[in-house]
Amino acid sequence: MREEDSFSLLHYNTFGLDMRCRTFMEYDTVEELEKIVSSGLLSRSKWLHIGGGSNLLFLNDDFEGVVLHSKIKRIEILEDEEQKDDVLVRVGAGVVWDDFVEWCVERGLGGVENLSLIPGEVGASPVQNIGAYGTEAKDVICRVEAMDVNNALVRVFTNEECQFAYRNSFFKKNGNYIVTYVTFLLKRESAYHYNLEYGNMRKALEGVKDINLKSIRKSIVAIRSAKLPDPKEICSAGSFFKNPVVPLAVYERVLKDYPQMPSYEISAAERKIPAGWLIEQCGWKGKHLGRAGVYEKQALVLVNIGGASGKEIWNLAEEIVKSVKEKFGIEISPEVCLVK
Repeated sequence: MREEDSFSLLHYNTFGLDMRCRTFMEYDTVEELEKIVSSGLLSRSKWLHIGGGSNLLFLNDDFEGVVLHSKIKRIEILEDEEQKDDVLVRVGAGVVWDDFVEWCVERGLGGVENLSLIPGEVGASPVQNIGAYGTEAKDVICRVEAMDVNNALVRVFTNEECQFAYRNSFFKKNGNYIVTYVTFLLKRESAYHYNLEYGNMRKALEGVKDINLKSIRKSIVAIRSAKLPDPKEICSAGSFFKNPVVPLAVYERVLKDYPQMPSYEISAAERKIPAGWLIEQCGWKGKHLGRAGVYEKQALVLVNIGGASGKEIWNLAEEIVKSVKEKFGIEISPEVCLVK
């Protein structure tokens, strides 16, 4: 276990915000986390649990409290009988998400390949219900183990108990639990049906002779790399806004003026509209506001041009929200978690 006071979070948030926390604690096992919780430290202090810091925006100059980070990196197959198509894989919260995806693909286990190159760690996958290209974490999560910070006891949540919704879950709404392990229900490739119907997936795979988990992962990595900045080179949190889901009447109203508007059917009464498209129509793509800006290749991404504070980035986000509301009458909201 590691503990440091007045710790720099520069390398623990992908927006590249040079800030500090009062105390930083990193643990390697559930038992070490239990000791931290049982000490009463979290009940006496403001605290925050982070993963890769790829979905956070700190709004203050420093965090006056305790920041926790998991280093639980175990991956184990719980069911591995050759005659079975279903495979349960239990993964530590501290495993880098894309490393886990690669691990699955290399072993011919299908279910998470469409989520390739999503930044962050496994522990965040149920919290955010991460998703991309027609797949969400809820589709493959079997159960989640999480510690209650009120009593240091670990509870096992079923998929249903996680209350998954679009970029939301029980854990996001209830901050009293820290995810320790996530168990995924995957399928062997021989019995697996690829999910290729979302967006430009089919087009990206044109000319690929052998469509399999590896070629799908390779294509998705190429798509994401082409439109999303590498946080090691350009500081950002990836997609900043959620795609709004609107009533059919609102969708049809906007469609009359913008017949080229892309959309996805959610139900007979709802449509999802890409937030990036709405933002681009408002003229924000590639524009700057002080030291914060909108990525030139994808309007859904806000970037730190250099030296921006969290407040500067949030001021830009608020102006974008205002513009979209004025132009389309549609409210967009942040996907990133705001830390005050």
